[in-house]
Amino acid sequence: MLLVCDIGNTNIVFGIFKDDLLTFQFRISTRINRSSDEYGVILLTLLREFDISRDNIDDVIIASVVPPLSFHIENSFRKYFQIEPISINSDFDLGIINKYDLPSQVGLDRLVNAVAGFTKYKKALILIDLGTATTLDVISSKGEYLGGVIIPGITISKEALANNASKLPKVDIQVPPSVVGRNTDHSIQSGLTYGYASMIDGLITKICKEYKYESFRVVATGGLATIIYNISENIDELDKDLTLNGLNIIYKRNKIKQ
Repeated sequence: MLLVCDIGNTNIVFGIFKDDLLTFQFRISTRINRSSDEYGVILLTLLREFDISRDNIDDVIIASVVPPLSFHIENSFRKYFQIEPISINSDFDLGIINKYDLPSQVGLDRLVNAVAGFTKYKKALILIDLGTATTLDVISSKGEYLGGVIIPGITISKEALANNASKLPKVDIQVPPSVVGRNTDHSIQSGLTYGYASMIDGLITKICKEYKYESFRVVATGGLATIIYNISENIDELDKDLTLNGLNIIYKRNKIKQ
């Protein structure tokens, strides 16, 4: 079995692949101050919940956008699984062409999504990842990562509003009964859901005009993707496992060459 690990700013997502099939996945909150031992114990506990023995894990691959945490996670696999984890970096063969002005600046999660998306759809893509940040990434029909857009995530915006406007409450992120809110909670929820969906739809339209020679498929992923997908006018598909599948693809591509 292959264990894949996506270390994000808000959550760490783990997936278990058996014969290229994602059989289990689970997530925990990202906590910088947890030790390697704490992460090791958490991992073993979660695996027991799925009746998976550590001895069944043959290899581990990690993509991280939180460098201070990578060290602790890697050590937890060394100590508790006796496995040297594979940590993706810019030297890996990803199977796509990175056209960013400074290729090393692209977040590994964005590149992993691009690999998974182009491998699956084999066409030009706009990939939208709704996590801590909301990102739109553009991949050409030739498999080129062209660049993208980075926006403060929905949760960040929610927290900033509550923390900087003393009379505005914290609300759950959910779609209100109507676009026009009839109370403060619904008004904020409308801005966070319909507002973000409209912004994303507008950006998709502008990207399509900028690359009018491409025919894009628009795919959404990430923790808040379902909410926005359900009210968006321009998102074609929801693919919640895009990042985990990308890690599996990159593992196979690079392992074969070793």
